[in-house]
Amino acid sequence: MTRSASTADGGRTPAATDGYEPDPRRWRALWVTLVAGFMSLLDVTIVAVALPTIQRDLHATPAEVQWVVSGYALTFALALVTAGRLGDALDRRRIFLLALSGFVLFSAACGAAPDITLLVLARLCQGLAAGCMAPQNSALIQQMFRGAERGRAFGFFGATVGISSAIGPITGGAILALASGEQGWRWIFYVNVPIGLLAVLLGRRLLPRVRRSGRGRVDVVGVALLGAGVLALMYPLVQADSGGIGRLWWLFPAAAVLLVGFVLWQRRLVARDAQPLLDPRLFTSVRGYAVGAGVGTLYFIGFSGVWLVFALFYQHGLGYSPLMSGLAVTAFALGSASAAVLAGRLVERFGRVLTVCGLAGVIAGLGGTALLLWFAPLGIAPWVAAPVLFLGGIGSGFVVSPNITMTLRDVPVRMAGAAGGALQTGQRLGAAVGTAALPGLFYVVLGRSGDYRTALVAALAAALLGMAASLALAAFDWRRDRRSRHGCPDEVANSPVHARQT
Repeated sequence: MTRSASTADGGRTPAATDGYEPDPRRWRALWVTLVAGFMSLLDVTIVAVALPTIQRDLHATPAEVQWVVSGYALTFALALVTAGRLGDALDRRRIFLLALSGFVLFSAACGAAPDITLLVLARLCQGLAAGCMAPQNSALIQQMFRGAERGRAFGFFGATVGISSAIGPITGGAILALASGEQGWRWIFYVNVPIGLLAVLLGRRLLPRVRRSGRGRVDVVGVALLGAGVLALMYPLVQADSGGIGRLWWLFPAAAVLLVGFVLWQRRLVARDAQPLLDPRLFTSVRGYAVGAGVGTLYFIGFSGVWLVFALFYQHGLGYSPLMSGLAVTAFALGSASAAVLAGRLVERFGRVLTVCGLAGVIAGLGGTALLLWFAPLGIAPWVAAPVLFLGGIGSGFVVSPNITMTLRDVPVRMAGAAGGALQTGQRLGAAVGTAALPGLFYVVLGRSGDYRTALVAALAAALLGMAASLALAAFDWRRDRRSRHGCPDEVANSPVHARQT
């Protein structure tokens, strides 16, 4: 048995069995995956600003038009783990290119949809394609990079995740401002087509090919249990605007039963030395994975919902246009972009402490923004708050990128797709909770107080609670890491997952 290489990359992948040789085209290939990932994540939020226009143009009800957003998020989350496992078992490059091609095709179908039914159907398919593409992004990074380069690559990936979520509203507002007429909303979807086609062509040329000795088996029972469990958990959340949580509460205990059944089934497959959909040892034997997944899920509860709350406050409370509403939060996106790239370079040196400091910065930035918007005159409040919001953006850049790196750094490359899919599933679930709970709280407080400022501060306070829980978990992992560096054995190198890899 070969010995695991304990290198600076933290991946500790067995050198003798890994066969890693740097691909000279790896950085160009990375930009292809980042552009594709940016489009898929941007489409989670970019459509929200166009919903009123879509509703008027297609004569849709509020419940129907809400599915344009929630349907995409639902199928996106459902596909992640299964698509990641398929990439591990078959061919990440092929699945990425097929999913990207599907994303382009269904984007065009969304833009051309003549009625709300076909638009929702196209959005469901578009979300499914995006969910199949997303786990290949992180898996390809682990496949193409090692050492400090992997941290830098994940830094760019983290910047992509953070920026795409933050600038969705301003991008949608800018497209609506540039496109004339009621049909202008269609360009929100059409813009993906030329960019996506170029990414497909470049991906075919640049993405690495991997020869596999045989085809892996896919755990069909696991796919069914996990898919049903995630569906039961997310469906009431995406229906929250139409009272779905109250009517469909019984799906939450059903989801718990299905997900427990999934875990038990995965353990049974591991005991039989079969291939599970999601190896439970990722959470028990791979250092930092379980904590990192928890940090990401809790963080996205506040991070995703807060942008909808800001949009409601600026557009309905202050009468801003979608474009001006997006510009009011641009400082956060700028801070996040600049910090995430830097954090990717520093994560190998400082580790989890970057996430801890970043979360503290986000809490300080959003908390300070809430105070300024509460006390400052409304006419200048958004612009007075911009520097503090920029501070929060810097903190966010030090959260997303390092957390992804710290969570996935010790995952064996052969399991990278499933691990990345599970990590992003947690983030999507957190985002679904946040986008359902925070605007809901905003409307409840607004209905009782009649004051938009009070509603905004209440929703931001709830978001900060989720981020504080994420901070506590990250601090716990940081302290545990410090103790392990002072004499504790290397748990990862001796774990069953890595032993099996060697």
